[in-house]
Amino acid sequence: MLPYQSPEPVTNHPVSTDQRLLQAFNDLESDLQIEGSAVVKKLLPDDLKDIRHQRFLISLKHGQTILIAHNIDLASRINDLRKGDVIRFYGVYEWNNQGGVIHWTHRDPDGDHPDGWIEHRGQRYQ
Repeated sequence: MLPYQSPEPVTNHPVSTDQRLLQAFNDLESDLQIEGSAVVKKLLPDDLKDIRHQRFLISLKHGQTILIAHNIDLASRINDLRKGDVIRFYGVYEWNNQGGVIHWTHRDPDGDHPDGWIEHRGQRYQ
């Protein structure tokens, strides 16, 4: 009989959302379904052309800025959103040279795509 050997220590450290988004930006990656949280850096005017979107910038801990484009034709607008607020989000990251965009923060009316959302002050908008 062989002597007992303890298993190798587990060193599985999950990558944080901030690290994963920085990696996606550096690798020019798009179509990344991701969940995370961030601070609202700046509120932007709504995009009212064709499909309407509430737009704002979030700032990650390492400084990356990402645009959130929240479809307000399919989801409720976050009326009390302010600079400095913390939000949680689940949506799709798309690369651009300014830090990227997260969209698809709403339910899919056709049921073909994972439902996204934004949480603000305990309320989920989708």
